[in-house]
Amino acid sequence: MNTLAGGLSYLDLQFQGVAGVIATVVAHGTSGVALVDPGPSSTLPALRVELQRAGIATGDLTALLLTHIHLDHAGASGTLVRENPRLRVYVHERGAPHLIDPTKLLASAARLYGDDMDRLWGEFRPVPAEAIVTLVGGERIAAGDRELDVAYTPGHASHHVSYFSRDAGIALVGDTAGIRLRPGAYVLPPTPPPDVDLDAWAASLRTIERWHPETLFLTHFGASSPVGAHLGELADHLDLAARLVKTSLAREGSDADREAWFTDEIRRELRRRMSDADAHAYEVAGRFDLSWRGLARYWRKRS
Repeated sequence: MNTLAGGLSYLDLQFQGVAGVIATVVAHGTSGVALVDPGPSSTLPALRVELQRAGIATGDLTALLLTHIHLDHAGASGTLVRENPRLRVYVHERGAPHLIDPTKLLASAARLYGDDMDRLWGEFRPVPAEAIVTLVGGERIAAGDRELDVAYTPGHASHHVSYFSRDAGIALVGDTAGIRLRPGAYVLPPTPPPDVDLDAWAASLRTIERWHPETLFLTHFGASSPVGAHLGELADHLDLAARLVKTSLAREGSDADREAWFTDEIRRELRRRMSDADAHAYEVAGRFDLSWRGLARYWRKRS
């Protein structure tokens, strides 16, 4: 367990046996413990071990705060609620129906991940409707002994929210501020289908800036500052990825050819800046082929 500030910590879920890919935030308090993005069910063994090392049982959990419902962030929610029915799951109103009935969510994910679904994510149990607390943005909620402000931050996903601890100065931003797996390393925008929206994403970055946080916390992976430099780099790299995909769509060949070209360009960009092992970890955290598909869908919808 790694300490952040003021009752907030985080742990590494060791996704696919790779350190530093998926983090879960733990908000401690005398009234209970909240988790922000509990991760997929495939990492529940690691989650339980890390919580036990900190003296926390799953029965001590009172709330799950989801930034969004993608499987790497929210997949374990239904299983945890099944084990602990008093848990409440906070999620944006657009995502709530897909936790209650995940049929469409899982069908969409299966089209992307195919036979790797179970290996990557494990089971995805429905969350009972009575366990869900819906959010729209603008709320202030309790997590452990802390109060967190909630903002609606779409762009990566239409059901994405971010949380802000004012007194700690920490914004818990899920995927809205991208992927940065090492301090000071490359900030990669994850842009999987189906609902990437570049205009909404830019507005969400401005929303986070208006909080004036001292630190961003990324699910992939950990704390990042200074905030202005981080968000500026994310915006630049999101623009780069968008332009590369737009260029790819004008190329001759099939979509598979265009996707492969984009993937090679992103790999080349990362390997100019880091080791092959570190570049591979980025691809585990946010597959480049899926980022092409999300942005290709975005440009085609606009045309």
